[in-house]
Amino acid sequence: MSATPTWLPALLQSGFDEIFLIESASMLLRVASQSARDNLQYSGGELSHLPWAGLAPRLTPAALDRLLKPLRSGQLEQIALDASLVRKDGSSYPVELRMTYAPGDAGLLIAIARDVSARHDAAAALGRIESRFNAIVSNTPGLVFQFRRQADGSTSFPYLSEACHALLGISSEQLSEQPEQFLQLILPEDRNSFLESMTASAAESKGWNWDGRFWIEAWKDIKWINLRATPRALPNTVVQWEGIMTNITQSKLEEAEIKRSRAQLAELSAHVERVKEEERTRIAREIHDDLGGNLTAIKMALALLKRRLPEDAGLSEKAAYVDLLVDRTIEAIHRISIDLRPSILDFGIVAAIEWQAKEFEKQLGIPCEVNTSQAEIDLPPDQASALFRIFQESLTNISKHAQASRVAVQLSRNRRGIRLEISDNGKGIAAPDRDKPKSFGIRGMIERAHALGGTLTVADAPGGGSVVALRIPLPEQDRDDVSDE
Repeated sequence: MSATPTWLPALLQSGFDEIFLIESASMLLRVASQSARDNLQYSGGELSHLPWAGLAPRLTPAALDRLLKPLRSGQLEQIALDASLVRKDGSSYPVELRMTYAPGDAGLLIAIARDVSARHDAAAALGRIESRFNAIVSNTPGLVFQFRRQADGSTSFPYLSEACHALLGISSEQLSEQPEQFLQLILPEDRNSFLESMTASAAESKGWNWDGRFWIEAWKDIKWINLRATPRALPNTVVQWEGIMTNITQSKLEEAEIKRSRAQLAELSAHVERVKEEERTRIAREIHDDLGGNLTAIKMALALLKRRLPEDAGLSEKAAYVDLLVDRTIEAIHRISIDLRPSILDFGIVAAIEWQAKEFEKQLGIPCEVNTSQAEIDLPPDQASALFRIFQESLTNISKHAQASRVAVQLSRNRRGIRLEISDNGKGIAAPDRDKPKSFGIRGMIERAHALGGTLTVADAPGGGSVVALRIPLPEQDRDDVSDE
């Protein structure tokens, strides 16, 4: 065995790699660095003259002889390979191993091992993460994607899941190679909204949520697709989104069907209300004209009979009683006619609102102030009736529930439409009470408003109480004749 080289101590103390000096003929260990001894759990004496095969059992003598042949022949100055070293306790760890002859001494081999356990663990962890990610993506009902926009406006798809073909009718490879196809798949009328939403998401660094229609050539069909993604700024003003695209065609079709059904229901509701108002008007007129006329004639005839009755206290008392019944019946007819359709509506909606407010004040003793922007507001009969009924129902709700001491009414008309607000200083209406299943009063008012193409809201008043706000749009032909307030 040759003497210890002068360079050996410096070599053994340098770096964190494990360094071994091996006799090339016997392949016995001669010296090991401190880091090697620590990792292998051996003392210096225990490692001395230990066969190299005891530390690297997978490198059999035959395999090692084959690997060292290029070194012995001078074809290579160094060989590198992956191996495993075994500790004293039997555990093993992976290393990157480099072997070469010691300078000036062909009888000694230098083996330098680098522990790559952390790298292997990281690779294994990454593999597990990728496996979980692939499992999640494969079970996600949509296309998982990465979408990148360069500074020059060009786009690319760094990642597309295998669901690409099922959703868009083209493979992920095709779309990755030709990303410009994506914009072409979008129907022309939806492309601007796609580009605008993408630009807004990039500029504001907020989520990208867009719905649009795609022409799927593979199936000659149109699909509604929802895109949701989160932007991330990359160097050189590049923006990348990670997100998912899903097929929402069925929900869009159901939504359209619901809208059609609601529109038909609104039309039916409006028709029913018109028929009801017409029937009420007809009944009110018949009661007023026929029954009222007949009762007036009866009263006149009764007055004539009373004058011709003989002096009989009993008969006079009976006649007075019948006369009183006729008066009560006339009053009842008058009241029923007004409830069916107030004749005051024939004088316009402003007059009708003011009359109803006075009736409310007279019956309940609660001041009800009416302010209008115009002395008269012309409305079609169906709009006037619906607006009046909503006003009546609002006052009824106030009288029953509000415990108010004051009511204010604002009626105005401008270029956009009619606005009616009824506010009170009562206890207000709690939000859960507005949504009760049996809140037919408020629900009926909302339905009347929707039937006219308008909106009705019930909100808390700033100083307490509640505000019912009704807005009805004007017909197009009437808008130019009204100035904005």
